[in-house]
Amino acid sequence: MTRTAMHIQGNVKKHVEKAGGGVQEGEEHSDSVIQRERREERGERREERRERREKREKREMGTGASKDAEEERDRLDQAGGQLYVSLKMENRKLTVDLVPHVYGSLPLVGSWDPSKALFMERESVSMWELSFVVPPNHETLDFKFLLKPKDSNAPCFVEEGPSRLLVGGALQEDARLALFRLDSGDILEYQVFVKADRVSPFDLAASWRAYQDNFRPSSVRWIPDVSINSAPQTGGENGCSVGLELDIEHYVVPTPATAANSAHVYAANMTENPRSLISGSGSSSYPFKEMEVIVPDPSKMFQSPGMVESKSVGTFSPLQKQESQRGLFVDRGVGSPRLLKSSSSNIFSTDHNLDSDTKNSMPAAAGAVAAAAVADQMLGPKEDRHLAIILVGLPARGKTFTAAKLTRYLRWLGHNTKHFNVGKYRRLKHGANQSADFFRADNPEGVEARNEVAALAFEDMISWMQEGGQVGIFDATNSSKERRNMLMKLAEGRCKIIFLETICNDVNIIERNVRLKIQQSPDYAEEPDFEAGLQDFKNRLENYEKVYETVNEGSYIKMIDMVSGHGGQIQVNNISGYLPGRIVFFLVNTHLTPRPILLTRHGESQDNVRGRIGGDTAISEAGELYAKKLAKFVGKRLKSERAASIWTSTLQRTILTASPIVGFPKIQWRALDEINAGVCDGMTYAEIKKNMPEEYESRKKDKLRYRYPRGESYLDVIQRLEPVIIELERQRAPVVVISHQAVLRALYAYFADRPLNEIPHIEVPLHTIIEIQMGVTGVQEKRYKLMD
Repeated sequence: MTRTAMHIQGNVKKHVEKAGGGVQEGEEHSDSVIQRERREERGERREERRERREKREKREMGTGASKDAEEERDRLDQAGGQLYVSLKMENRKLTVDLVPHVYGSLPLVGSWDPSKALFMERESVSMWELSFVVPPNHETLDFKFLLKPKDSNAPCFVEEGPSRLLVGGALQEDARLALFRLDSGDILEYQVFVKADRVSPFDLAASWRAYQDNFRPSSVRWIPDVSINSAPQTGGENGCSVGLELDIEHYVVPTPATAANSAHVYAANMTENPRSLISGSGSSSYPFKEMEVIVPDPSKMFQSPGMVESKSVGTFSPLQKQESQRGLFVDRGVGSPRLLKSSSSNIFSTDHNLDSDTKNSMPAAAGAVAAAAVADQMLGPKEDRHLAIILVGLPARGKTFTAAKLTRYLRWLGHNTKHFNVGKYRRLKHGANQSADFFRADNPEGVEARNEVAALAFEDMISWMQEGGQVGIFDATNSSKERRNMLMKLAEGRCKIIFLETICNDVNIIERNVRLKIQQSPDYAEEPDFEAGLQDFKNRLENYEKVYETVNEGSYIKMIDMVSGHGGQIQVNNISGYLPGRIVFFLVNTHLTPRPILLTRHGESQDNVRGRIGGDTAISEAGELYAKKLAKFVGKRLKSERAASIWTSTLQRTILTASPIVGFPKIQWRALDEINAGVCDGMTYAEIKKNMPEEYESRKKDKLRYRYPRGESYLDVIQRLEPVIIELERQRAPVVVISHQAVLRALYAYFADRPLNEIPHIEVPLHTIIEIQMGVTGVQEKRYKLMD
C-alpha cells in the first residue's frame, strides 16, 4: 500500500470513530471524506511549491538578482543556454588526509554508488572545487558530499543529513555546512559554496577554446602546458620530511658584487641623478653618475641627408631614401636579414649589407611590445610617443616604492624608463635638513622653492625623453591641483601624462612606512634623535594633509589600499593604449606582502654531462643527489609555509628535480622551458662553431638579440616570461622556481634590476639556490650552494 493510500485510510478511520457511528454511517460518508483528504493533500503540495518558490525568490533578491537578470536567463534558455555549476568545499583546519568527492544524480555519475563519486580538485590549500555543465534535460540534481581517504580500500565518510537538491540552478535548502562523523566520533566541518550560472553556447565554446589553448598536452612530450599536482604527500623513499633538521646557513655563499642591495639603500637614491643642478653644486658631497645618452634626438638627426628613419625604434640607419619615402624595418634577430618595406609599396625586400652598428638598434622589447611601439609611433600624436607617469600622494604612502617597482618592470620589458625623484633635487638644491615648516602651504618661500625643483626635475625628464627616453616616472607628492596644472602646462605638446595616485587608509601601514622613512631617508640622516625626527616628519605630513586634493583631472590611475596586500581597488580614468594598459595590469597584480622566491636550475642532466644544449634528457646521478638535497632544503626552509608552491618547466629534468619535494603543490609552466635552440638543439658549442660558424659568431657578438635559427633569442624568452613575472608579483606565498639557465637569468635580472644587455652573462650555476626576498623595503638576495 502506498504512503498516500495509508494516509487516506487512517483519516477515514479517524472520521468514523469521531462520528461514533457504526460501519454503515462510516460507509455513507467515506467517499466524501476521501475526496476531502485528496483535496487537502493537493493543497499541501501546492503550498509546499509556493513556499519553495518564495524562498528561491528571496534568495535571488538577496543576491541582487533583478528583472534584467531574469530576462537574461529566459533569453539564454530560449537560445539554448546551459547551466554551469560550481561546487566548493573549504576546511581551514584540515587535520586528516581525506579527499572531498561528490556523488548522486550528477552529470557523468548518475549513481549513488560512492565508488563512482566525482573527485574534487584542490583549488588552494583549504579549498576543493568541482565544476560541470548540466545537460538541458538534467537540471534537477540530487547529491551529497563525501570524504575518501587516500587509501582507496579504507571506508569513506558521507555527510550527515539529507541529500542536497539543486533545481534549475537554485539550491532548495541554504545549507552552508557539510558535517562528517568520523570513526572516532569527531565531527568534521566543511563550508559549502554552490554557484550556478546560465551560460550561452558561445561562451562555452570560447571557454573550451581557452582551456584547450592553455592546458592541451604538447604534441612532442604529451605534457600539459600547466598541470597541477596539489595533493600534499607525506614521507617518501628519500626520507625528506618537513621536520628534517638542516643547517641552511652552512650552504650560504657570497652573492655577486653587482647584485642589487636595495633593501639597505633608500629607494629614492637609486633614481636618476639631477643633471640641471650639476653645475654650481660647489662642495656638495652628493654622488653623481654619468647620464647615458643612447639614441640621438630624432628631430635633429632626420635632417641629415641619406638617413632613413626606423619607425620601430626611433633611430636611424644609413640607407638611401627610396622614392622620397621613409622605410619601415622589421628585425628578425641578429644573423637574419632585415625586411625593408617602403611605405608606398606592398613588397618586402631583404638587405644583407647593413652597417654592423644598426644591428644593435633593434628595440629591446621584441614581438608584441615592438609591434605596439610601431603602432603608437606611426598612428599616435607626437607627444604620445613619450609617457610621463606623475606620482600623486601623501608622504609614506608607498609612492617611491611603487615607482621603483614600475621602473624595474618596464625596463625589463625593454622600454627605456627612468625614475626622477623630486626629493633628490630638493636635497641637492636646498639641503637635506629642512624642517617641517619648509613644507607648509602658507610658507611662500618654501612653496616657491619646491615648485622650482619640481620644474627642474620635469625639464630634465623632458630632455631625457627627447634624447630617446620613452617612459619617465616623476616621483613627488604633487598633492595640489595647482602643482599638477603646472606640470600639465610644462608637458603640453611634449609628452603624454598619466597621474598615478596612491591612497592608503590603514593607520598601521602608514605608521610602519613613517618609521622606515625616518630610518632610511637622507632628510633625517643627521638627526641622532629618532623620536625628534619622527615628530618632525609627522608635522610635515600634517602640513601636506591640510591642502591635499585628490586627482580628478586628466588621465589617472588611483591605487586605493593596494599596499596592504589584502585587496584594495584601482580606479582608472581615460586610459588607453598598449603601454598604459600594461601598466594598469601590472599595478593590479602588485602588493607589498613579504615572501621569498627561490630560483634554482634543475639538477645536472645527462646533456649537461655531454656538453649539449637543449634536449629533454633525464638527470644524472649528481642531479638525482641534488634533487634530494633540494627537497630537504625546501622542506626545512618552507616548513611553516603551507601555501607555498613549486613551479617547474615541462621538461623532464626539472620535473625529476622537483619530484622528491613533498607537501607542496607542483605547477608546470611551458613558459619556464629552456630557450629554444632551434636547429642547434642537441648540439655542442664546438659543433655549432664547426658546422655553423656564422651563427656561432653572430651569437658571440650579441647574445641578447641573437635568435637561434628556428629558435628563440633572450628577448623572446623575456616576452614569454612576462605572465610568470606577473604571477610571481601576485603571489602572496613563497614560490620555488625550478627552471633553466637562460630562463633564470631573465627572471633574476627582473628582481635584481639588471640591464638587459647583462642578462645573457648573469651567473646562475648548477646546484645553487638564489633566494629573492621581496618585501616593503625592497629586494634582498641570498645564495645557497648545496653541491660543488
